[in-house]
Amino acid sequence: MKSPKIYPAIWFNNNGTEAAKFYCSLFENSIIINEFQTAVTFELDGYYMMGINGGPMFKPNPSISFYVECDSVEEIDEKFKKLSEDGMVMMPLDAYPWTARYAFLEDRFGVSWQLNLRAEGNTNQKITPSLLFVNQKNGKAADAVKLYTSVFNKGRNLEMSHYGSGQGNTEGHVLFSRSEIDGFQFIAMDGPGEHQFDFNEGVSILVSTEDQKETDYFWEKLTANGGEEVQCGWLKDPFGVTWQIVPKRFMELISSGNPEQTKRVFDAMMPMKKLIIADLEKAAES
Repeated sequence: MKSPKIYPAIWFNNNGTEAAKFYCSLFENSIIINEFQTAVTFELDGYYMMGINGGPMFKPNPSISFYVECDSVEEIDEKFKKLSEDGMVMMPLDAYPWTARYAFLEDRFGVSWQLNLRAEGNTNQKITPSLLFVNQKNGKAADAVKLYTSVFNKGRNLEMSHYGSGQGNTEGHVLFSRSEIDGFQFIAMDGPGEHQFDFNEGVSILVSTEDQKETDYFWEKLTANGGEEVQCGWLKDPFGVTWQIVPKRFMELISSGNPEQTKRVFDAMMPMKKLIIADLEKAAES
């Protein structure tokens, strides 16, 4: 099964497969695609995701949640019941000024979900990652949308509404937006108030690149103007959002079925920041 160009990756405390199986039980047309010791890939109602078995180092938080359009009251009630079990409800399932039925919660794996009852005429995709810009980043959502849609192919803003006077945030800040980059849709919103969370490695966005030239391009564009190189193909953009820039060739090299080759490639990758395909290939052949 071919993976998309861009997809979300969730960091789990070595229970990614357990989480993926739980999520697959909640969504129709869902499947575990591949299971590895370090990661699991799966689809929820056709939406491709990765779970990383990374240990306790990082945890997801509400800065990046998954917005789900539910097609009936029965569906939203059932998903709320199962996802909130042993989790934490941040906004209870109820009617709100913008929707007939909605909830914001964190499940038992620490992953945050926004459940919304789909309104008549709403044709948005089932699951969409939602980025919440809070604290010092409140007011930066529009800038982030502008950056992402300029860096990636087929970047476009699909909708954007702003806070008005007396709506609880600075007038002009982004109340809600939906954008698309190379077929990957995301929501971006500014969040008022003080919060005890921010963007981190708990949920990252993985970009699968064709070659070194494309790897270099995304690396340079997303680390420019205040971004940060991290390690092993991971970076933080100027807004603190974590991205993985991963050449397809790397995935081919570690999927050869040869454990010794896989170890050599991983060992070569570990000291790298940006991934260098030629050096990874050299390690595989040694």
